[in-house]
Amino acid sequence: MRKQKTVKSFVIATLLGAGLFTFHHGQADAAQSNYTVKKGDSLWKIGKKYGVPAKELKSVNNLDNSMIYPNETLKLPSQVSEADKELLAKLVTAEAKGEPYAGQVAVATVVLNRVDSDQFPDSIHSVIYQDINGHYAFSPVENGQINQPAKPSAVKAVDEALKFRGKGNGSLFFYNPETSTSKWIFSTQETVTIGHHRFAK
Repeated sequence: MRKQKTVKSFVIATLLGAGLFTFHHGQADAAQSNYTVKKGDSLWKIGKKYGVPAKELKSVNNLDNSMIYPNETLKLPSQVSEADKELLAKLVTAEAKGEPYAGQVAVATVVLNRVDSDQFPDSIHSVIYQDINGHYAFSPVENGQINQPAKPSAVKAVDEALKFRGKGNGSLFFYNPETSTSKWIFSTQETVTIGHHRFAK
């Protein structure tokens, strides 16, 4: 049992090391929407405390750069809604069926990385339902499997992915190299392989 846990932790750590930095959620009041900047604060520190990307803090507060000053009041972005968590867990259930738990966390992480990337829409719902040339970005949306109930392991995987939500050059894609018909996807940079899925950026 200890060996299995160590292996799982190593795989998740490897995945998260591919361009993510760790967030430990602060015990913020869910109703709190403002924050008063203290001496020594940075957008990164505030984001780490409240579990939101620094990029999102900049966007919500219309900041041109990362400079903030003591006693300045910042708006805090709204936390991920329960509806978005459930939708993401449904996607993980459909996309990572039969995959190891670490692979389920990795699929959820790809969606969160896309939300945080300038290359994709800026919400979980918009990323999952993104239309690309007349087709949805994720096949479970295309074939209706997204409407199936989420499995408990997928719900847990989403929660873990949110705890490790970061920014930077993390995985933005995943595919099964045995079944993928896209030539383009093989040109992406591999970050890690978990189960049948290869993750890339």
